[in-house]
Amino acid sequence: MGETKGKTLNGRSVVKFVSDHAIIFLIILLALYTWANSQNFMSRDNVGNLISNVAPRFIIACGVSGCLITKGTDLSAGRQVGLAACLAAMMQQTLDYSARVFDWMPDMPWFVALLITLVVMAIFGAINGCVIAFLKVPPFIATLGMQTLVYGLCQIITGNQPIGGFKESYRALASGNFFGNRFVPYLLLPALLVGLFMWFLYNKTRHGKYMYAIGGNENAAQVAGVNVPATLIRIYILASVMYALAGFLIGSKAGGASTATGTGYELEAIAACTIGGVSVNGGVGKVSGILVGVLVFEVLKICLQFLRFDPAYTYIAQGLVIIVAVALDLRKYLAKK
Repeated sequence: MGETKGKTLNGRSVVKFVSDHAIIFLIILLALYTWANSQNFMSRDNVGNLISNVAPRFIIACGVSGCLITKGTDLSAGRQVGLAACLAAMMQQTLDYSARVFDWMPDMPWFVALLITLVVMAIFGAINGCVIAFLKVPPFIATLGMQTLVYGLCQIITGNQPIGGFKESYRALASGNFFGNRFVPYLLLPALLVGLFMWFLYNKTRHGKYMYAIGGNENAAQVAGVNVPATLIRIYILASVMYALAGFLIGSKAGGASTATGTGYELEAIAACTIGGVSVNGGVGKVSGILVGVLVFEVLKICLQFLRFDPAYTYIAQGLVIIVAVALDLRKYLAKK
């Protein structure tokens, strides 16, 4: 028994573990370096800002994760977030705001606007799911088409104009803090609830078992009695509901919305999932890993800001992280084969 344990903890296994999680270790080192060179890096305000940025992106990544686990993807995520933010914004403008998008829009509480946004965006998710499940269109192509469709629709609805003039009740949802403490922003609560819900869904329900089975081997899952089309449709509907919630919160946090809202968020979400262990080859992924991946991606951006890098270099760094994350994932997949 002692020899077996010794073999599992040899130098090769340690090197493999470090190489498999190289991005996480590199970002930790970067964070330590930034902390040593910036007084305010670990300040209460900055940590609260990190949580506020992570929360909606974690929700988006949770939505994308189900698509990735079933060997799919969702390139329409960012545009759906933008449309959801714009829909919420139109419904939460004050009645006396001079540049209201729709003058006939009645005054409505934020939770009614949230419910309407969730339902509308769920329709787009259902369309994605049906196209993939019944028409057998590859998820990459189906969601790429939906990305363009949603963007065009958002431009028509908004007239390509930014939307502002929000009611205070809507703005307060994402700008406040629990206990008057900047370390605990309101945005932490919906992200926490979504994380708990997704963990339960993935680990304790039949839907979760079906999802992993489809990702492992779709044909075998179908033979075993899994209703593959219904499961895929549910996954893409849930993903769009997550985008709707995130868009609703992002609009509140930003104090405005436009057709540019959510641009590129789908790539960040896919990268965060991959960094966190959700395999693009399907069948693997944990909610805790998704959170780690989102944290890594956001810490990278904050570190580069504190180190006063040109914003252009931030995009280069993000692109490199995406490439390396997918390359490491493929390497692990090929090693298992």
